[in-house]
Amino acid sequence: MKKSKKEYRNHLNETRVQNHRYKKHHILAWVMGIVALVAVVATAAYFASIYFKAKNAVDKTYDPHTAVKTTGEFNGKKRFAVLLMGTDTGALNRTKKRGRTDTMILAVVNPAKKHYTLVSIPRDTMAQMVGSEETFLTEKINAAYEIGGARMAMDSVSELINVPIKYYAVVNMGGIMKMIRYVGGINIRPTLSFEYGGYVFEKGKLTHMGGAGALAYSRMRYDDPKGDYGRQERQRQVIVTLIKKAVSISSLSNLDSILTSVSSNVRTNLPFSALQQIAMNYRNCANSSSSDYLHGYNAEIKDAAYQIQPTSELQRISDLVRSELGLEKEVVQNNETFQNEQNEANGFSFKSGKTQYYHIYDYTGEGDN
Repeated sequence: MKKSKKEYRNHLNETRVQNHRYKKHHILAWVMGIVALVAVVATAAYFASIYFKAKNAVDKTYDPHTAVKTTGEFNGKKRFAVLLMGTDTGALNRTKKRGRTDTMILAVVNPAKKHYTLVSIPRDTMAQMVGSEETFLTEKINAAYEIGGARMAMDSVSELINVPIKYYAVVNMGGIMKMIRYVGGINIRPTLSFEYGGYVFEKGKLTHMGGAGALAYSRMRYDDPKGDYGRQERQRQVIVTLIKKAVSISSLSNLDSILTSVSSNVRTNLPFSALQQIAMNYRNCANSSSSDYLHGYNAEIKDAAYQIQPTSELQRISDLVRSELGLEKEVVQNNETFQNEQNEANGFSFKSGKTQYYHIYDYTGEGDN
């Protein structure tokens, strides 16, 4: 049927309205698509920026002088150990380039158990400085890093408890102050009440700590009934709390400052690729942990206070760590077990509650060094 002129004009008008609506909808969809695309690109760019900033910061922490092969090592199935060390240089007027390590913790990751173990090595533990130019030099274990760097520290701990150690990470405790400031401080419940460095801490009371306060909290030693063991516990508490705060969304605004602090105050022989693999492949190990430490005896060597580890204690920790690493147990035989044997033969008793003198014998057994 032929349309009238009026019907034809109405039809044209309706068509124009529909086309206009279609065009508006099409343009709106196109604009929304562009906005979505920009949002995706911006988000990707943001996370790419975080990734490259993190990679750049971590790359600066890498120590090529102690590099070891890591290809295929962190596949989520293999067990591994990392020596964690904390130095106290560059803070509160301590300016030595490379100081002694106040904290030494061997972290052992066991994916078979979905578990990790932290074993503390007391800083005053008597040990041979492996790799020293002076044959069988005996010092406190915390001197190894100062004398021969990370390599001597790893080798000395390895020899002490007869376990293989290839990886390490060392953090400057003074640098922790800056990181804590950048994340806006941390909240901690002190494990005991004490006053140190002008700061007062109350056991069990949730306390907000800035960088200097947290350093004071983690540094105090002599007023702690547990001595160095208590201090190591508080240092671990500060570091764990800081890590949780540093990776929170609220800290992203200070990402540049945090990463700069990390790159300036951490050294490790684990490259960025290895740390990525550990984060991806061992996440299920992070929820279960246990801790232990070498239980030593107080003694004096040439008027200096030491912790002497009984042979039975060295063997216990060696068995524990080797078991977690999937290695067969072996009898510990080293400089320390030799010194124990010589000292006990000459009247030293690990059952005595008194501080005794402990002598360092040479391997010919012909007297003191």
